[in-house]
Amino acid sequence: MRFPTLFAPSGATPLHAPDPRRRLLLSSLALLALTGCGPAAPKLHGMDLSSMPTGDFQLQDTSGQMRTLADYRGHPIMLFFGFTQCPDICPTALTRALEIKALLGADADKLRVLFITVDPERDTPEILAAYTQAFDPGFVGLRGNAEQTRAAAQSFKVFYQKVPTGSSYTMDHTALTYLIDAQGKLRVALRHQQSAQECVEDLRTVL
Repeated sequence: MRFPTLFAPSGATPLHAPDPRRRLLLSSLALLALTGCGPAAPKLHGMDLSSMPTGDFQLQDTSGQMRTLADYRGHPIMLFFGFTQCPDICPTALTRALEIKALLGADADKLRVLFITVDPERDTPEILAAYTQAFDPGFVGLRGNAEQTRAAAQSFKVFYQKVPTGSSYTMDHTALTYLIDAQGKLRVALRHQQSAQECVEDLRTVL
């Protein structure tokens, strides 16, 4: 009796045995289906910027020393652009930074908080120092001339502009806080509406 090509009687060897390479391929595909294609991306409350190039700046701190991002290498950084006469966004962001440090506990000493003014016309070194240190003596105020300020903002894709208000003016500006890891790599943009706890969760996830 002849049997079809794909079948053989019990105990007999099939006429066409499966290719071992094909079995290996099918096993590998099954394993991928079970394990996924790789590690899942970290869950963040803010915006993941790890695929973007990290910006930089050349600005003076309030003591007059020229600073770049490399000066803070070895520490996680929270970087914010604002101005001292900001009525709500800036004080809210810096107050939240204080809350974040409190929630970090022993890790708080590693964090550096940098505040870059987009209003160097009015934010003199003395005014900027008094403003940042009123929140925390460790907060660093940075400023430059108009060209240096523009270059720093463009490097981080930050928007700002002067808005006339009667005889004076205010500033519109991006309200994000940037997280940079200890190796100097841009990682996350914290949204203004995030809570301090959510910010700490993002910090611990990526840093």
